[in-house]
Amino acid sequence: MHNRGRNFWHLMAIITMIFWGTSFVSTKILLDYGFSSIFIFVVRFIFTYFLLLVLSHDMMFSQNKKDEFQLFLGGLMGGTLYFWLENTALSHSPSSNVSLLVCTSPLIILIIVSLIFKKETLKKRQVAGSLLTFLGMVLVVLNGHFCLKLSPKGDLLALGAALVWVVYSISVKRLHKKYSTLFITRKVFFYSCLTAIPLLPLDNAIIPWENFLIPTVIINFLLLAIFSSLFGYLVWNLVQRELGAVLASNYIYSMPLITIITAVIVLDEQVTWVALFGAFAIVTGMVLAEYNGKKKPVSEKA
Repeated sequence: MHNRGRNFWHLMAIITMIFWGTSFVSTKILLDYGFSSIFIFVVRFIFTYFLLLVLSHDMMFSQNKKDEFQLFLGGLMGGTLYFWLENTALSHSPSSNVSLLVCTSPLIILIIVSLIFKKETLKKRQVAGSLLTFLGMVLVVLNGHFCLKLSPKGDLLALGAALVWVVYSISVKRLHKKYSTLFITRKVFFYSCLTAIPLLPLDNAIIPWENFLIPTVIINFLLLAIFSSLFGYLVWNLVQRELGAVLASNYIYSMPLITIITAVIVLDEQVTWVALFGAFAIVTGMVLAEYNGKKKPVSEKA
């Protein structure tokens, strides 16, 4: 029965990766319809927050100011800054590039943890995996065009998104022992709305309100709000709790491949064999870097 329960959460992790992997493409489509990167995630946050408020409204504040600040930090980093960097990166780079670079966050977490906690030193296998991942990122950014005409702005923004996601992950990690997943997710989206709305006046783009009459636009906004945000954040927090952070994070490595496949089918993006090899190198390198060669007991959580 226990194994069946774990299998269910493995399935939920796969479904979440499918939603998150395709979210890059949904955002790219909305950008092509004239919506700005800031407007897209602000609408997404507001819609998701009110859905969460319907599901959870008994407890409005955390137990103390320190926890409330951690939730604020989670909303600022994991919401506003992350999606501003990610969506803006999509305006300058292909969705496959952005997805691959953003998904380096588990490797960054691994390195930061090893530096903070001296007991968790990096092994040779982990160093080799890090170098292989770096090589993969270079190949993906080049995408078969070995010249200086790249997309450094978009690629750097994507790496910035990976870094702020690391801050988000660390800021909310300890709160799971004190609060429900639903409460944490709702508060994160509340502070995401609070810190994102002031950015709207900075966006000089004209909002194409008439495009909301287009079914493709409505469908992609709903996909982002319901599946990528509401379902994605809630289920992913539960997956981490049930499977452990280390085991769960392995699934993140499959997200770039999902994005590449979706981008080729939906957006007709050109992906060369060099980029595909780079994707393979990134996935292999990050898994190699995180794998410690020891099997944990079934009951142990990261």
